[in-house]
Amino acid sequence: MEQREIELIEQLVGQDSEINALWNQHNEFKKLIDKMEAKSYLSDTETQEVKELKKKKLAGKTKLQALLDKHK
Repeated sequence: MEQREIELIEQLVGQDSEINALWNQHNEFKKLIDKMEAKSYLSDTETQEVKELKKKKLAGKTKLQALLDKHK
C-alpha cells in the first residue's frame, strides 16, 4: 500500500467504522503472517494456514481499496 493511501486510511479510521474494521483486520493478518513466516520450518497445516491468511488479507485489502476510491 502506498504511503498516501495509508495516510488517507489513518484520517478516515475515526470517521468510517468499516474502514476501521478492515484496517485493523489487515494489520492483524499481517502480524500473524509475519509471525508464522518467521519460523524456520512450517508444517503442511501451517503452510496452508498462511495461504488462507494471505487470501483473507488480500480480500480485505480489495474492499478497503474500493472504500478509499469512494473517498478520493
